[in-house]
Amino acid sequence: MNGLVQFFSDGWWQILLTVTIAYLLGSINFAIIITNIVNKGKDIRQMGSGNAGFTNVLRSVGKIPAIFTIVFDFVKAVIAVIVGGILFSMIAKNGGIQTEEFSAYGKYLAGLCCMLGHMFPVYFGFRGGKGVVTVSALMAVAEWRVFCVVLAIFLIVFVLSKIISLSSLIGAVCYPVVTFIFTFFMDYRLSLHTTTPYSENYVIISTLFTLFISLCVIVKHKENIKRLINGTEKKITAKK
Repeated sequence: MNGLVQFFSDGWWQILLTVTIAYLLGSINFAIIITNIVNKGKDIRQMGSGNAGFTNVLRSVGKIPAIFTIVFDFVKAVIAVIVGGILFSMIAKNGGIQTEEFSAYGKYLAGLCCMLGHMFPVYFGFRGGKGVVTVSALMAVAEWRVFCVVLAIFLIVFVLSKIISLSSLIGAVCYPVVTFIFTFFMDYRLSLHTTTPYSENYVIISTLFTLFISLCVIVKHKENIKRLINGTEKKITAKK
């Protein structure tokens, strides 16, 4: 706990910079930008489901714009997460504390703020998307093992249901569970006999970050949940 107190005391400006950069990057909503360019001024939030995200672009604008949307949204989150990891590593090195562990905190914080920027973009009246792609990028950079497991779950559900929202929701539910399994059993427990073991805080903080992120994604899918319950949620066709 003393390490955490020292960390926040010594690195307040890196923490503030991480939050600011990640949120501003997340606020660059490519679903809105690309639709505006392709459809000459139209707003994706006034088309289809009204969501400023990949799936609505796919249905309402087309496959190529949707591909650009998902790639750029993924890349912006990757950049944010990498920057967060680097800035937090700087604090850890200066304070002489476990660098890898605190770098992970920077990645999770940056991923969270990037997701919030995507959901509530400052450049577009705080009306954005649901954050699934940005969370996927966070998983891929922060913990590739978790990303592989959750992606596999997502793909299995999607192949069976053809419903992206259902696949995303189940992936979101699994995210903190899989994170806990890997951080506790694979990282913390196995590191106890090494010279630089992970702390219990690492397991707790990582799980709490991913739990909060998952809850945000689930809340943003509340309309999809209603349609799933009513049986009116649209499927993605084989052609799409």
